[in-house]
Amino acid sequence: MKISGAEAVIRCLLAEGVDLVYGYPGGAIMPVYDELYKFQDQLHHVLVRHEQGAAHAAQGFARATGKVGVAIATSGPGATNLVTGIADAQIDSTPMVCITGQVGKHLLGSDAFQETDIIGISTPVTKWNYQITEADEIPEIMAKAFYIARSGRSGPVLVDITKNAQFDTLDFSYKKCNDIRSYHPKPVLKIEKVKEAAAVINQAKKPMIIFGQGIILSKAEEELKALIEKSGIPAAWTILGLSALPTEHELNVGMVGMHGNYGPNVLTNECDVLIALGMRFDDRVTGNLATYAKQAKVIHFEIDPAEIDKNVKTEVAVLADLKEALTALLPLIEKNAHEEWHNEFKKKYEIELDAVINEELAPTNGKGISMGETIEMINKHSKGDAIMVSDVGQHQMFTCRYSKFNQTKSNVTSGGLGTMGFALPAAIGAKMGRPDREVVAIIGDGGFQMNIQELGTIYQTKVPVKIVVLNNEFLGMVRQWQELFFDYRYASTVMVNPNFCAIAEGYYIKARKVTKREELDEAIAEMMASKDSYFLEVMVEKENNVFPMIPTGASVSDIRLS
Repeated sequence: MKISGAEAVIRCLLAEGVDLVYGYPGGAIMPVYDELYKFQDQLHHVLVRHEQGAAHAAQGFARATGKVGVAIATSGPGATNLVTGIADAQIDSTPMVCITGQVGKHLLGSDAFQETDIIGISTPVTKWNYQITEADEIPEIMAKAFYIARSGRSGPVLVDITKNAQFDTLDFSYKKCNDIRSYHPKPVLKIEKVKEAAAVINQAKKPMIIFGQGIILSKAEEELKALIEKSGIPAAWTILGLSALPTEHELNVGMVGMHGNYGPNVLTNECDVLIALGMRFDDRVTGNLATYAKQAKVIHFEIDPAEIDKNVKTEVAVLADLKEALTALLPLIEKNAHEEWHNEFKKKYEIELDAVINEELAPTNGKGISMGETIEMINKHSKGDAIMVSDVGQHQMFTCRYSKFNQTKSNVTSGGLGTMGFALPAAIGAKMGRPDREVVAIIGDGGFQMNIQELGTIYQTKVPVKIVVLNNEFLGMVRQWQELFFDYRYASTVMVNPNFCAIAEGYYIKARKVTKREELDEAIAEMMASKDSYFLEVMVEKENNVFPMIPTGASVSDIRLS
């Protein structure tokens, strides 16, 4: 079949099962957009308002569905505008293929109009990238792109296509890629390592599990649940692991990390065996590495060899796909309950409940609405079945701490990169990927304004996303640090905000503002009942802080409750 390179790009996407892409047209990618016009009945293109929005929407789609998200942009500024979303996807292991247009092959290196070296720019933040300069390269490279993005430790891939390659013709045939020489995405499971891990776990008196997003990426949720129920081991999560295990499960002991729960943080330094499942010992989880879990034997189940011993020295490392590894581990684990040890977590939770949680979820201090009680009210009306998409800041920590989840792939947030502006476009992608589920974006007044233009995408597509802006008129997380560590010097963190509801209504989205506690329940009920998109602004307490908190450089044992 003799077709143009541009048509080949579309046929490659269709061959990979892609039916939804996010993008923004421009000169160097126009041939591909011309073909998109011809394939509208098979491939739905969502016109975002900024290329960063395309990347984050593709991320939200990927995180909510487990499929590869796709974003398209033109050369130069179009391509560079994707980079933040690509970097975010790289550190959070999100499968994504980004397609960028490029100036003609004969113009490369000439500083032509809208030419940038996007291959050089994106190399540090992609799993793989490639520049196509001839049309006949397109099928093979596109097949490799999807295989690399979704296999092993998933991540973003960028394919840059020169304009001549889009116009030129080729004899098209497509073969999906299932193997690349020298690329080994999934380590071969060594059963002796699994047996070694099982022996250590079975001998443990105070074992503890920390699970990360690896559980979700490998679809090992049922294996995790079976493991903790058989072993009786308390299980804590990283923010990207959240929702892999129902939050109400009796062995789910909460979140670890800087604003995690008191019990799992403190008891990390008291357990005798620490079992890490698909997590990378990020600095926000470990605090001071010099004091982190030094008393424990660390067992690390991980698919990426680069993460083994990178931050925390392991006793046993099991390199494998998590689902495969846990399936092999389960028969070797002895039935146990660890009741006394689990009671230690319960005691610590009671301390946190009295010192932090009760007042956050049901304030009695006469102050304004808290972020925590807003999240709790959303739980009441979502019944734990919504996908919660959070931006970055205090509201993110409150969302992760207090959201209730019954099913996996329910917490979508920017983890490792901490990208403000993530939530609004990511919520669009999540809802389009999972139209059967309610999607609620929780955003701060600062982050909301970073990609506020995507309200236009919501209006044009009629995607029924629920948007909650928790407005404290501050860059809240930075302000909290300024209060605690910079003697209340609020340097450039006070926000003078516009009329958010008027802006939402300008995009023909129903909007409501809540300023009084007694209005909150009814307003959230109205939002959740809406069949259309809905914008809710909640004016929250201006100087409320997120606790517990582990100060930067402190030990997880030195967690502050106030």
